[in-house]
Amino acid sequence: MNQHLVHEKRIDITKLDNGLIVATERMPEIATATLGVWVGTGSRHEEAREHGLSHLIEHMAFKGTARRSARQIAEDIENVGGDINAATSVEYTSYTARVLGENVDVALDVLGDILTNSAFDAGELAREKGVILQEYAAVEDTPDDLIYDAFMETAFPGQSVGRPILGTPDTIRSFDEATIRAFMGREYAPGKMVLAAAGDVEHAQIVDLAGQLFGGMPAVEIQRQPEPGRYTGGERRIPRKLEQANIVLGLPGLSFKEKGYYAAHLFAHILGGGLTSRLWHEVRENRGLAYSIDAFHWPFSDTGLFGIGAGTAGPDVAELMDVTLDCLREATEDIGEVEITRAKAQMKVALLTALETPGGRIERIARQLLSWGRIVPSEEIVRKVDALDADQVQEAGRRLLQGPPTLAAIGPIKGLPTLESIASRLRA
Repeated sequence: MNQHLVHEKRIDITKLDNGLIVATERMPEIATATLGVWVGTGSRHEEAREHGLSHLIEHMAFKGTARRSARQIAEDIENVGGDINAATSVEYTSYTARVLGENVDVALDVLGDILTNSAFDAGELAREKGVILQEYAAVEDTPDDLIYDAFMETAFPGQSVGRPILGTPDTIRSFDEATIRAFMGREYAPGKMVLAAAGDVEHAQIVDLAGQLFGGMPAVEIQRQPEPGRYTGGERRIPRKLEQANIVLGLPGLSFKEKGYYAAHLFAHILGGGLTSRLWHEVRENRGLAYSIDAFHWPFSDTGLFGIGAGTAGPDVAELMDVTLDCLREATEDIGEVEITRAKAQMKVALLTALETPGGRIERIARQLLSWGRIVPSEEIVRKVDALDADQVQEAGRRLLQGPPTLAAIGPIKGLPTLESIASRLRA
């Protein structure tokens, strides 16, 4: 029997017999319904020969099923005024639709169809490979995109967590229907899938439809976990005749499951998270070295990556790096209460703003259930953020600086200092 696990506030959670979780959040003030299926698999779950397969599967989901053509998939959604989309990340793949509340049955029928009955027609597959190869070429021609792929590959060399999501031309061309079905049979297990819905929805209706559409999926045992992420650092320099140098400097970050995650996130925000951040003020406002500069902290389930990214003219590369390293070092020693208070407020606004739409709510629900097995109340997160003080945030920064740096740069980059000198200054 389906197990009704939770009824808290407006969120209901039910687990189907095969392990798929159905979660809904009714929002009486909303006339639309946003629904999605999140699969706890992404690019890091691929073997080397499967590099780019998760992204291809996401594309192929809309290219026809046993009972719908690609055109019919789009028409069935758009005929009721809805839209449908999908996305692939390092650790998740999602398929979402938004319709009027009265049409949730249509949206769920389409989502169920594309996830359980995709045809993977040879002609459609060939065409979609061509589309993805064009997408790959577009990244190669866009330095400020390409450099972040190079950054990840350099931070996590030879590992699935560091590989670009799109794959390579060779792997993209190699995929066939058998490869796709084998991967989905292994990774698209109901036990690592969440169907989430928010807005004008009724839990009982969604559970009933989910049982009809997904209940027939076998309860496949999860066969393997991705290899643990091992940050090593290093450098990749790509000299090119460009107007601007794009540079990303990184350090090992924290998993979102590690105790110091929120402190590391606040440190990144204080350093380069807004118009009042240290890097923006010094690099952009005081010196005019870059149009924009930002610091970020990307957490994954078992590792993380901290970084600073900016673009600047070739003659300014050395000064930009000098100022960046100074700001980074200083932020580990003299963060003030005003900065802490402001960063906390900005972090809380970002958190709560993401929950103001049904789409934001279902993403939170799905990701938290896949990661934690429970809904983490916003109040719990806010309490953890509010409990942090300047000493803890500075300590998080010092911890980051202890790791080996990663440097990725493209363009006119002759003025960049050596990786050894950067590492030496960070630890000085």
